[in-house]
Amino acid sequence: MAFIRVGPEDFDLGQEMAALRGEAGDIGAVASFIGIVRGAAGAPITAMTLEHYPGMTERAIARMAAEAEMRFALSACRIIHRTGCIPIAGQIVLVLTAAGHRKAALEATSFLIDWLKVAAPFWKKEHLAGGMERWVDAQAADDSAAARWQSS
Repeated sequence: MAFIRVGPEDFDLGQEMAALRGEAGDIGAVASFIGIVRGAAGAPITAMTLEHYPGMTERAIARMAAEAEMRFALSACRIIHRTGCIPIAGQIVLVLTAAGHRKAALEATSFLIDWLKVAAPFWKKEHLAGGMERWVDAQAADDSAAARWQSS
């Protein structure tokens, strides 16, 4: 069963990797993804606020993780998604997967991050220089990335 945490606390990759390896048993590969707050074209971003609906968000992520565990025969999976105001260059999301072979771990990580972008109920607001704010719209490229997993 996947470990899932949603909240404002930051994470430490080394600690999370050690925890995953402790849960996984006999594995041949671990894959990881860390998402980081970055700037955007045309407007200097100073931070991003992520909001969510507690309970609903964790259930949606748990469904994605269960699908990945089954689809890629994962031995363990850890997903941490931060909420609240995160400064530029701050960590937003961590996905760790452990499997018997590298291909499964890498594909599961890609699958999970693609689906997190489109199916996890988060609302993102960018804070811009000068005190302006704007909500982040869904991106067609994210929908396309997730759609590739529907046919495979």
